[in-house]
Amino acid sequence: MQQMNRRFFLRNGALAVAGTTAIPSFLVRSVMAQTLTAPNRRLVVIFQRGAADGLNIVVPYREKNYYSMRPSIAIPQNQVLDLDGFFGLHPSLSSFKPLFDQGHLAVVHAVGSPDMSRSHFDAQDYMESGTPGLKSTQDGWLNRALQSEDIRCDCSHTPFRAVALGADVPRTLAGSIPAIALSNLNSFAIGGRGPAPSPAANAFEAMYGDSGDRIFHPAGEETFGAVKMLRAANPGQYTPSSGANYPNSEFGNNMKQIAQLLKANLGVEAAFTDVSGWDTHQNQGSVNGQLSNRLKDFSDSIGAFWRDLGDSAANVTLVTMSEFGRTARENGTGGTDHGHANAMFVLGGEVKGGKVYGRWPGLDNEQLNEGRDLALTTDYREVLGEVVSSTLGASNLDLVFPGAGIAPNNFLRLV
Repeated sequence: MQQMNRRFFLRNGALAVAGTTAIPSFLVRSVMAQTLTAPNRRLVVIFQRGAADGLNIVVPYREKNYYSMRPSIAIPQNQVLDLDGFFGLHPSLSSFKPLFDQGHLAVVHAVGSPDMSRSHFDAQDYMESGTPGLKSTQDGWLNRALQSEDIRCDCSHTPFRAVALGADVPRTLAGSIPAIALSNLNSFAIGGRGPAPSPAANAFEAMYGDSGDRIFHPAGEETFGAVKMLRAANPGQYTPSSGANYPNSEFGNNMKQIAQLLKANLGVEAAFTDVSGWDTHQNQGSVNGQLSNRLKDFSDSIGAFWRDLGDSAANVTLVTMSEFGRTARENGTGGTDHGHANAMFVLGGEVKGGKVYGRWPGLDNEQLNEGRDLALTTDYREVLGEVVSSTLGASNLDLVFPGAGIAPNNFLRLV
């Protein structure tokens, strides 16, 4: 096999480890022994790539103009899952309704990035860097939040402190704090009974064996030992909690793996995954169709994740985001085009849920952004700033979101 350059494994100061699967509880004894303190609260970030249609996800069903602008794709009032008499959920988000009613799920509407780009690439990059409009930022907001935590707390951490479910470390987690990308696309050998180790796994082992590098804090040896144990773990050992029925989808499997990591007490503080398929230019559908199918997978996966966590959900906060929303009016092909403000969900044991937060700008023609989009009234960094402050203890918000001027007195008080 051709020798692989170690840069293949190091991306933005982080290790990408492809092909790992379940993390059984027996790993706790070996890995947690390396940490002095483990965080009590954990943050899960979900990025909806493709610009989700916030107006059909959290429906302002009392807005008359909503129906006049969307004659074929609007959600009928009698099928909206009512939240507060004005807003309601798309019916495919039925797994979210009990979480909202129980006070665990909060909604923020008319929220997003102040940058006006309608480019998926630029808008995602700006949102993940946390510096809208500034292309020179090298790291991501979540990595900087962990850096801010380190300023406050001189704690030791396990190699699993920051984890992304996917083939690569995302922009959100890029930076000086090491992060691991875990993917189940190419399985590592499992207890001698599974497939042979992948070329990437073999190359990593050979590379590390010949190197004196210490990739992670506290030490590279512990990291490599953890990776070997991950490779030896049997995913069949893990059984979700009763009633946690994950969809058999990529996103459902990612959420199940995040639950496994959290429940194994490996020292995960921040976990990230994304889900694509939100770019509904054509044939978006209304109660049924393209968006409906995506929303069912989305909400059922998160609902199963929440149930799977059981009592440990009290210490977990989950937040969703998308690069921008979609046009208020449907287009000529039964879809929507790139817009501006959107909706975010915040789920957690400490979340003051059961409420739709944010100032609603209205959908009258003169209230629309550039005459076409939902106007933005809440900067997404205000939501994330409140979440990382309460969850990770990231008190230096000027470090996390440089130039944004995020201050606690502007928080929505949703956590």
